[in-house]
Amino acid sequence: MIAIIDYGMGNLRSVQKGLEHAGFEAVVTRDVAQIQSARGVVLPGVGAFSACMENLRRFGLVEPVREIVRAKKPFLGICLGFQLLFSESEEFGKQRGLDLFPGRVLGFRPRDDLKVPHMGWNRIEKTMDSPFLEGISNGDYVYFVHSYYVVPDDSSLIATSTEYGESFVSSIATDYLFACQFHPEKSQELGLRILGNFGRFVAAN
Repeated sequence: MIAIIDYGMGNLRSVQKGLEHAGFEAVVTRDVAQIQSARGVVLPGVGAFSACMENLRRFGLVEPVREIVRAKKPFLGICLGFQLLFSESEEFGKQRGLDLFPGRVLGFRPRDDLKVPHMGWNRIEKTMDSPFLEGISNGDYVYFVHSYYVVPDDSSLIATSTEYGESFVSSIATDYLFACQFHPEKSQELGLRILGNFGRFVAAN
C-alpha cells in the first residue's frame, strides 16, 4: 500500500487515481501509524511553502516525514512536496523547509518574455538513469504549475532539468526517492508511466 500524505493541500485525489490507474493501491491519510506502515509514501503539494510547512507541523507530520526519508523508504515528492524537502525557500521571506537535502527554493523573476507562474507543458532533459524515469525520453513533455524552483547544493541529485528562461531542476532522484517539480498526475500517459514506475519500485522493495 502507498500512503499519500494528507496535510490539507495538494491534488490528493488526482494522485490517488493516477496510482490506482497504474494498478497500485493508494490511500490518502494523515494517520502517522498508517503512513509509517506503508510500503511507499507520496508527499504532494499545491500552495504556499510556509502554509504547507505549518500544516505539516499542525498535523504532527514533520518528524514522521523526515524519519521516512532518512530511513530510505520509497518516497515520491510532487511540486511543493518536492520543494519542501530542501533547507529553505525565499517565498514570502526566508522560510525553513524539512531540510532533508541542502538547497534553496528561489522564485522566477518576471520578464517580458517570461510569464510567472510557469504554467503548462514543457520538456524535460534527463541527466541520470533512474528506475523512476524508466521509459521516459529526453524532450518528453510534462505539466508544470509553479513560480518557484529548487537549487540543490548537491548537483548529483539532479535527475532532469527544464528550460524556462534558464535551466532549472525539474526533478531529483536517489536510490529510493524521486521528487519532481512537474505534476505527473496532470501529465497524461507520461505522468502515469512515472507513477507506475514509482509503484513498481515500491512493490519491488
